[in-house]
Amino acid sequence: MRKFLILLTILLISCTNAFAAKIPVEVRNYIQEKVPQADIRFDGVIIFPDNTIYLPLYPSLFSDVKSLKIKESFPAHQELKQKPDVVIFNNDFVLLKVLSDGEGHRTVLHMSNPPLQVRTGLLPQDMLVPSGLIVPENIKGIIGNLKIDTKNEDMIRVENDESYESFLADAEPDFQQGLISQLKNKILFVTTNYSKNIQVVEPARAVPSYALAQKSIPVDVKAVNNGKFLLVTTYDRPFIDIISVADSRFIKQINLPSNPEEILLDEANHIAYVTSPSASTIFVIDLNAMTLSKKIRINGYCEKLLLKEDKLFYVDKLKNEVWAIELKNEFELKDIGKFPNVSAIAFNNNKIYLSSRTKSRIAIVDYETLGLVNEFTTVNKPISMLQYENVLYILGAQNNEIQRINLENDSVSGKIELETGGFSSGLKLIENTSMATVVDVKNNHYSIIDLAKGKLLKTYKLNIPVKSVVITDKVTLFN
Repeated sequence: MRKFLILLTILLISCTNAFAAKIPVEVRNYIQEKVPQADIRFDGVIIFPDNTIYLPLYPSLFSDVKSLKIKESFPAHQELKQKPDVVIFNNDFVLLKVLSDGEGHRTVLHMSNPPLQVRTGLLPQDMLVPSGLIVPENIKGIIGNLKIDTKNEDMIRVENDESYESFLADAEPDFQQGLISQLKNKILFVTTNYSKNIQVVEPARAVPSYALAQKSIPVDVKAVNNGKFLLVTTYDRPFIDIISVADSRFIKQINLPSNPEEILLDEANHIAYVTSPSASTIFVIDLNAMTLSKKIRINGYCEKLLLKEDKLFYVDKLKNEVWAIELKNEFELKDIGKFPNVSAIAFNNNKIYLSSRTKSRIAIVDYETLGLVNEFTTVNKPISMLQYENVLYILGAQNNEIQRINLENDSVSGKIELETGGFSSGLKLIENTSMATVVDVKNNHYSIIDLAKGKLLKTYKLNIPVKSVVITDKVTLFN
């Protein structure tokens, strides 16, 4: 087996986009100390646990201070946890609380004689503005070139009765299916091969509640920031679209040099890896700033990303060759070798697990020596693998079953029968849970698997064609 090392060229991308508003470190630390659960969003907006919203005003020149503290507040003499309407720090950074004007509009405190720091401050110029925000005339200067949307012009929500999608008209009437406790306060985002739009479905319902309009059929959808935003790649478009889930708004586009496809999240390090097979490139996205931070040049037409420990694995689709990128070893490429029709990769205890869809076999390869450790027959047409603790779950598409492999001794420890009668097409972890979804592309089912207990919880019917399902917590913004 060939062993081939290539040093990758990593190109740092200069990020000058004002959307990625960087809250000063000292301000961020102060907020997190005083209100530990506050969400400091990538565009600079600060959201308290009770949905109190603060808009940041950046001074033209920061005052040099030894220790940050509140210089002035309105009402006077209030601490941050008391949620004053205006906070002015001694470095001239300002926080403006979003208020209601009593007529259904959002605004900020109207002051007859605003302090200099308020009059001369500036909002982040690509901030996601609370819809319908009205800024008092005497501080209009804080807007700069920022677009203030008062008519929900950027909303992408499509109601079912306004939809042109033929499969909804042919769908059977909606019906309630028993809701398991694990899906309470969850929401589903479903893609199909028949529509550009992302369907939004309540758990245990068969028909979408509404859809999120897209410009092209999605390739991949991932939820980030506890389900508050969706990252979307679409066919034949060199962009990653960012959607605000709670108010169904398109809020940003990350421009890329070539068309992106698969998205792999590393939320522990606040980054996402995004493949561009046609350009033999993997993009690295900074999830804090929502900007492109690096380009990694690789070999081949990359797909089936797996991040494990300090290694990023992928398959070259054109050559059936498996590669590893050693992220902490100067981004060296390691050629694992050629294998027939690799459908999924897993990695545990320095061993690589490779499933062959056509051979219905698993090959186990030693990462250091690249020698074959073991090979065994698995479920028919293995399409996905997912590791949870010391168990490897292998989804067989043909017979709709999941095989459980004990990774301590690589032995079969059980099987989960899905009994959907169709063709299973994907096994994916529900982020921040011990559950996974299995999608049936033929019979339009999705099943919920308890990975900790190794059992099927429930299977749900959808009245729409299913390509993929993303399940997240329900979220609210700007309430």
